[in-house]
Amino acid sequence: MTEELMHWADQTARQVVKEKGEKKEYVVAAGITPSGTVHMGNFREIITQELVAKGLEKLGKKVRFIYSWDDYDVFRKVPVNMPKKDILIKYLRKPIVDVPDTFDCKHASYAMHNEKPVEEILPTVGIQPEFIYQNKMYRQCKYANGIKTALENASKIKDILDKKRKEPLSEDWLPVSIFCEKCGKDTISKIEYKGDYNLYYECDCGDKQEFDFRKKGIAKLLWRIDWPMRWVYETVDFESAGKDHFAAGGSRDTCAEIIEAVWKTKAPVGFMYEFIKIKGGQQFSSSKGIATTLQDVLEIYEPNMVRWLFAGTRPNGDFAISFDLDVLKIYEDFDKCERIYYDKKEAKDDKEYEKQRRIYELSAINLSKKQPFQPSFRHLTSIIQIYESDFKKIRDSYKDDLKTKEDVERLNSRVVCATNWLNKHAPEEMKFKVLDEVPKGLNLSDNQKKALHMIADKLKEKKYNEKTLFEEFYEICQNLEIKPGELFQAGYKVLLNKDRGPKLASFILILGKDRVIKMFEQV
Repeated sequence: MTEELMHWADQTARQVVKEKGEKKEYVVAAGITPSGTVHMGNFREIITQELVAKGLEKLGKKVRFIYSWDDYDVFRKVPVNMPKKDILIKYLRKPIVDVPDTFDCKHASYAMHNEKPVEEILPTVGIQPEFIYQNKMYRQCKYANGIKTALENASKIKDILDKKRKEPLSEDWLPVSIFCEKCGKDTISKIEYKGDYNLYYECDCGDKQEFDFRKKGIAKLLWRIDWPMRWVYETVDFESAGKDHFAAGGSRDTCAEIIEAVWKTKAPVGFMYEFIKIKGGQQFSSSKGIATTLQDVLEIYEPNMVRWLFAGTRPNGDFAISFDLDVLKIYEDFDKCERIYYDKKEAKDDKEYEKQRRIYELSAINLSKKQPFQPSFRHLTSIIQIYESDFKKIRDSYKDDLKTKEDVERLNSRVVCATNWLNKHAPEEMKFKVLDEVPKGLNLSDNQKKALHMIADKLKEKKYNEKTLFEEFYEICQNLEIKPGELFQAGYKVLLNKDRGPKLASFILILGKDRVIKMFEQV
């Protein structure tokens, strides 16, 4: 396959191998400060690294995927959706890991409250990175040598940072912050590097001391120095970042300069990914409480589909997650991609086949040998409401299609997603309840009533399928000289007390002729 026809994850994997050379193991990295709810915007970084890792594995490479929780970052601001803000305010300027969990759900810290839901749900979408907790790394003094290197090169780092600043950093600037051993905050008024592994500080609380940062893990590198130091420590080969980091003069540029000037090596391969949002909504913001999570998305989309949404979109492309009527089309598009993978004839040409096949490979958590059962999501939204969410009746309606345990699992998965969509996101015109009695006060024309009586008579006479019953509707309309829309509206008003509903022919067949005949004859 030519380079331009390759999936972007495979193109990137080849670039990593080309730039970093042959290695026993390649490291892809991602991370976030757990200062608020980890939302789908953050998930884009996780899935991006995951897909590049899959690209490397396709080349036969061993891959280590690390995900850093930057829980030793300072707690700067209380997000608006946090309870007990009066308690949290007292912990401002302390490490996030030392902030208590005010949700009363027994997490050891505020940081862990934001971390654990992500760790628990990622395997659902086939992602299992190695989690690294930066509070442990710093407090166990793992980065002592990296801190020493940065301190010894402080003037060099300062020159690099000053090139992007309007006001130069102070002459005594150092690339570290310190959490006071007494009060636990970073409210440090003075820091001095005493050489070797020794730092001196004075805190606003009155504490002052000199310490060896090989023995006390209270010193932390500032962000734009911490990032390249960790690239070196973990030998990172690939790490993407949002467009804010990749902006001209942004953190990615300066970190690349710093790693070359101080550690004499190159930055990882990386590219910018675009921010995502919810269709019709705002971009995500943990601090503002705008935080649609992976769990929220998995309520509507199956795990393979969540991967597919990202695998089928270039990282630098605009992307909005839909919960509106688009969901129906998105399920249809995913099903088509799945069919193409299992049957080349479903694709319009070789190019589409190769493209969709690779997207599906990257999306599927477990590739089955045969095509999975594909109950139509659109059809399920009707079936669920007709049978009032009775799964046994729903399953029985598909009894001829359910051949294996996997078929039942796929049906169950889609029933859950379709039910959630109906309850939380579906427009009112998609919702209905089948009536037991004809509603009072129906305003139907004589011809509409005649049409329903004729349908009832026809249902008594012969057995129909969806196609033949639909054709019968049109013959009745021609005989009575009414528009098809008038017949359909009459049927929906009697059965649902609505002007619109599911396809009437299939709807009647699912309800059963006896029930429909009874209702139509009462008009």
